[in-house]
Amino acid sequence: MILLPRLYAIIDSSAHESTHGLLAFAGALAAGGCTLLQYRNKSGNARVMLEQARELKKHLDSHPNVAKNATLGSGTQNSLRLIMNDRADLCLAADFGGVHVGQDDLSPESARRIIGPERWLGVSTHNPEQLREADLTSADYLAIGPVFSTSSKDKPDPVVGLEGVRRARELTRKPLVAIGGITRSNAASVIESGADSVAVISDLLRDPRKSAEEFFRILR
Repeated sequence: MILLPRLYAIIDSSAHESTHGLLAFAGALAAGGCTLLQYRNKSGNARVMLEQARELKKHLDSHPNVAKNATLGSGTQNSLRLIMNDRADLCLAADFGGVHVGQDDLSPESARRIIGPERWLGVSTHNPEQLREADLTSADYLAIGPVFSTSSKDKPDPVVGLEGVRRARELTRKPLVAIGGITRSNAASVIESGADSVAVISDLLRDPRKSAEEFFRILR
């Protein structure tokens, strides 16, 4: 079973005006101690996504906070793992360490056939039924949410609240990631409710290194 860090940082390309800004943001997160980063790009332009993903990996491979001689796909101690959102094919093409799929994306087992057994596979769920189904797949970790109201999605699923996190914890032994509206002010309550890790987008955007460091202090 994999071991998740307390903070699962999500890099949403739409929050950055340029690739340079996105890379600087990712570097600051790594400097703040983040070892699990998801690259999310909902533009639908596969060429742009692949180019940006490759730049992201190259940038973080050379980052001083990433262990030397460790690839991002290996998940070795102190190394950083990059996760591709939605696209298993681009995960391979960019040599990322895993892929995360949603309910409307490629099925978990189809994604697994593409990425193989070594890379991580995460699956989003939004209710107990979806979580039970995902628990039966080869997913390495499951995500539950949105825990709180969120502005990162145009049409978010219904809020599950802390009770939804507790219920999810009862239904699976797989590592559990909580997502949706999580901030430094409520993250501890999410972990206390049974999540192994919290996925965060918005509350990392301002001063990302300091924000990440504060999350880790809160979630120790």
